[in-house]
Amino acid sequence: MATSGLLSVPLCSQYRLLRLRPNSIHCNLSTVSSSFAVKVNASTSTSSINFLTFIASQKRKAFVVRIADTEAEEGESSLLVGENSAEFDLYKQKISSWAYFTGILGVVLYLLNVFWLDNETGFGKPFIDAVSSFSGSPEVAMFLLTLIFAIVHSGLASLRNKGEKLIGERAFRVLFAGISLPLAASTIVYFINHRYDGVQLWQLQSVPWLHELLWLTNFISFFFLYPSTFNLLEVAAVDKPKLHLWETGIIRITRHPQMVGQVMWCIAHTIWIGNSVAVAASFGLIAHHLFGVWNGDRRLAERHGKAFKTVKQRTSILPFAAILAGRQKLPRDYYKEFLRLPYLSITLMTFGIYIAHPFMRAASAGLHW
Repeated sequence: MATSGLLSVPLCSQYRLLRLRPNSIHCNLSTVSSSFAVKVNASTSTSSINFLTFIASQKRKAFVVRIADTEAEEGESSLLVGENSAEFDLYKQKISSWAYFTGILGVVLYLLNVFWLDNETGFGKPFIDAVSSFSGSPEVAMFLLTLIFAIVHSGLASLRNKGEKLIGERAFRVLFAGISLPLAASTIVYFINHRYDGVQLWQLQSVPWLHELLWLTNFISFFFLYPSTFNLLEVAAVDKPKLHLWETGIIRITRHPQMVGQVMWCIAHTIWIGNSVAVAASFGLIAHHLFGVWNGDRRLAERHGKAFKTVKQRTSILPFAAILAGRQKLPRDYYKEFLRLPYLSITLMTFGIYIAHPFMRAASAGLHW
């Protein structure tokens, strides 16, 4: 009786191309869960066996190639060189780290109140009075406050590489936040208190559907405005701060989401308020973020080199431009990149800020800036 056996050619069970970092691209064909099997008899000649093995091998290669082609159509070469944004693994979080974060946040808010916001002990009001003294115009004061913040904020950001080498990542983050935060608070408070000063250019608040449209625009803007604050532990310097090269999520739509979000926010508020102070504030903020587009690309290129060039080629400054040009191909499950805790936090925060508007106006008015 003739004996028989199975001649198998392994097929990679992990057939979907993995999204891995550079220099680690592989499909491990040795991990076999399925195979092309050829039944042979003991009497089968060696040449026939070799021929059958060759055929099965070709089938396997063709199968893997088809899968690769399919994946390439679904994503940007299916390989990420940047970071997967908004990742948050609850099981990797340390209670001690978030306890430190809460403590640091409390200390920062306390110091901000004592040394800047409190009119009796802080320097906030003298700073506002000094800026306002250049002109009696609220538009000029609003623009100058925005300009001062922009110069300090972008200037320190430009010095980040040298500063971190000199004093360390955490120390530089503390310095950066310690200077930027009071200036940002001054600009926000002044805008809230003087938003209806100046010359009224148009009045559209009576349009029935306008409030809802602008509210929706403003709501969406926050998903663009805060793409790099996903790791709050880095913001508070609990974790060592990094200059991240994001590539997924909102970055697929635009490489500079903060600029896009700021433009959306400014347009919505300027249309609703409709006066010269809102125009001055929006002009300053948009100009600052347009400069940030150039400066941000320069800093990322300096830090990440070839990886940034790859991300730059796959993304665009204008929203959806890379997608329409075919340089960015969204995965079929793209929506899952937004089903993450940081985006949920942004959603809740945005609703919270809207609800807190009356309290923000009351608190700002109490400062008399």
